[in-house]
Amino acid sequence: MSDRISTIEVRPSTEADVPAMIDIYSHHVQRGVDEFEIEPLHPEDIKRRRKNMLKRRLPHLVAEVEGTVVGYAYAVPFRKRPAYRYAVKHSIYVHKDHLHSGVGRRLLPALIAACAGAGYRQMIAYIDGANRPSIQLHEACDFRQVGLLPSVGFKFGRWTDTIMMQRPLGPGGTVPPGELPGR
Repeated sequence: MSDRISTIEVRPSTEADVPAMIDIYSHHVQRGVDEFEIEPLHPEDIKRRRKNMLKRRLPHLVAEVEGTVVGYAYAVPFRKRPAYRYAVKHSIYVHKDHLHSGVGRRLLPALIAACAGAGYRQMIAYIDGANRPSIQLHEACDFRQVGLLPSVGFKFGRWTDTIMMQRPLGPGGTVPPGELPGR
């Protein structure tokens, strides 16, 4: 592992991290094609979302370098219906000044481990088809492409494709699940 990556610490988020998360997210809303929100979130939106995830025992992580939050990642239920309760989808956001510096390579494995440890069995990602670095990161973490949704997003005057990627967690679908902790 390079020195740059080894200086990135991953930990559970706190409410004190919300301003940094807003800053990171706002950049992706205003300039990124992966995020299809049009308006930046308000601090109370992120606080509410974070509390809901933690109440469901879903991970909400931040990456920091020398005490500064440079990225965050979280998992949410894949679908609301009970049959999907063992599957999660996730999001990762990296500060614009730290893109391609190893932040995602630290956050994604930590998120995978946290979700597997919580008893989830499948993890799903939706990625803009033009975002090769994100696709490559997911491939390096054993995700495989399971779907293509052509021209489903329209942002910045162009249509975008969405790639769906998936990986098993723990034993995946090879054995029946136990009950999820806290349910």
